[in-house]
Amino acid sequence: MSRTVKIDIWSDIACPWCFVGKRRFEAGAAEFTAGGGTLEVEFHSFELAPDTPVDFDGSEVDFLVSHKGMPATQVTQMLGQMTELAAGEGLAYDFEALQHTNTVKAHELLHFAKSKGRQVEMKERLLAAYFEEGRHVGRVDDLAELASEVGLDRDEVVEALKSEEFLPAVRADKEQAIAYGISGVPFFVIDGRLGVSGAQAPSVFAEVLQKAAAGS
Repeated sequence: MSRTVKIDIWSDIACPWCFVGKRRFEAGAAEFTAGGGTLEVEFHSFELAPDTPVDFDGSEVDFLVSHKGMPATQVTQMLGQMTELAAGEGLAYDFEALQHTNTVKAHELLHFAKSKGRQVEMKERLLAAYFEEGRHVGRVDDLAELASEVGLDRDEVVEALKSEEFLPAVRADKEQAIAYGISGVPFFVIDGRLGVSGAQAPSVFAEVLQKAAAGS
């Protein structure tokens, strides 16, 4: 399995299943690479709630009640279950501290990070900041601070985000998702021809990676 397999992942920062899916994919990928396979991973933009304000006035429960029309007790129970499930993947979700926000700037930052060869590290930092640390991931200054933590130049990040230099790339990702028929995330496109929807088990990812490497 000497051929490098390309993995394109559509996901959002404000997507609890995307962080879980990332961990499960990484576990499957580790099994694949342990067998001699090599991977190239690229993240793509997908906004689950593009109409969300940058500074949402309320909790995650408030947002889901208004966005999905679910009763607060049901939302609270659902978030508790999600927290427990994430813990099984080694993730410490903190929905009480979470600051819900618009994610378009975070996606612009991911494209900037890709241009600097740091996209995978930036994606991990954003997800951890949002779900585990209660950091704000919608404002330029907050994003620039997070970017500096993975070795990116803070001033360059501020300039790129304020100029919206990478907004066309975000829109192009969304258009490609529509072309692929992607309606939910995470969604994994392997070798440009095989699709895996959702946070599947690591064995599923390992199997499809092996299939792609074999050209089948």
